[in-house]
Amino acid sequence: MNFIFRGNELLVHEASLDLPDATACAVLGLRLDTLQLVLLGDPRYRTTHVPPSAEAPPGYAFRKLRALLAELGDRTALAGRAFQIAEWARTHKYCGVCATPMQPATHEFCMRCPACGLSSYPRISPAMMVLVRRGDSILLARHATYATARHTALAGFVEPGESIEDAVHREVYEEVGLRVTDLRYFGSQSWPFPHSLMIAFTAEYAGGEIRLQQEEIAEARWFGPGDALPDIPMRESIAGRLVRANLPPGSSL
Repeated sequence: MNFIFRGNELLVHEASLDLPDATACAVLGLRLDTLQLVLLGDPRYRTTHVPPSAEAPPGYAFRKLRALLAELGDRTALAGRAFQIAEWARTHKYCGVCATPMQPATHEFCMRCPACGLSSYPRISPAMMVLVRRGDSILLARHATYATARHTALAGFVEPGESIEDAVHREVYEEVGLRVTDLRYFGSQSWPFPHSLMIAFTAEYAGGEIRLQQEEIAEARWFGPGDALPDIPMRESIAGRLVRANLPPGSSL
């Protein structure tokens, strides 16, 4: 499988969503043996980025990766991994210390500087996600930075020196002014936008009134039994699974 990205778009066949074959890659000027491996030691899976000006070969189209996740089936996790590796390779061509061209290691995902020895590994950014519960109600929020954002659980990146639990308490208080308790781990998911590891929890409401951090949150409110729920994230995302696993009794989507 050849995962070819243009920005955050993946090249797929227009009719079947098949990934490009060697002929399609050649149209783009790509040699398969020069592409990054997605799985070390397995040449069947390769990935790379092409310039923003690149045109799709006949019969193919570049489509937004986020929109494709629900359609890729068993290739979803591989596509996310391929995107992160391709982006890492694209952004680590030169040493960040001395600007020498980096050289890939053969036994691990590592770019190493031959001049000063700096090693650069694929970046993974841990982020917490939490669904706050108050009795039979759940708190859903719509983020301000996305015009068409769905209502979802609260989320935020872990800061230097924090534990994941510290991040949950801080983000909930910063974004909606609430205090929480009884954190319970729900699950995790690699999320390639651009290189996150989402670590999801539930938490119980412990006090406070909703006070929005307006540059981050456009809307947040409690949804209880019998309430019609707004649009929520797709089932393929951990946010979608987290919300669906905690739906209030009698609520409808």
